[in-house]
Amino acid sequence: MLIIDDKLLSPDIVEVRFQCDLSACKGACCSEGDFGAPLEEDEINRIRQLLPKVLPLLTPEARKVLEREGIWAEYDKDHFKGTTLVEGKDCVFLSSDTRGFRKCAFEVLYEMGESDFWKPISCHLYPIRVEENSDRAFTALNYDDWGICSAACTKGKKKDVRLYEFAKDAIVRKYGQSFYEQLDDAARHYFK
Repeated sequence: MLIIDDKLLSPDIVEVRFQCDLSACKGACCSEGDFGAPLEEDEINRIRQLLPKVLPLLTPEARKVLEREGIWAEYDKDHFKGTTLVEGKDCVFLSSDTRGFRKCAFEVLYEMGESDFWKPISCHLYPIRVEENSDRAFTALNYDDWGICSAACTKGKKKDVRLYEFAKDAIVRKYGQSFYEQLDDAARHYFK
């Protein structure tokens, strides 16, 4: 286990090689699983603000779900707010391009220069999952080893990209540059 500030990091975060391979998975992490993307309170407000820009990028089914169920649902088992789902499967904010690649509609807006909100941080960090312990004394960062990402592991090995390196932008966004530099230093010492 690596410890940086009040964060406990699984060794997988520095050991596993990982780089998304959208040509293989086509964004399956946005349409597989048991619940929507975990959301932070400030993200819910930001999503509400961006909804008029996002709606044209969504399917008619997704727009109906948003009208009927709203932006988020509470997932009782894990007691968190997450994006609503279309037919219990696709994230309501999932957008597809002509090649069939699935992508977050917020990321599409971000790449078009229409927004400064990249996408929910839980999605940006994925496959790193963040868990707060019950008394908030520490935060655990773990690798979510999921079969749909096997092509990403293969690509990461081929390119020699470690998970924390792949997730650098997201880690910096969530915890800051100093935290990332400490993680990078810890990773270097870990392998000595």
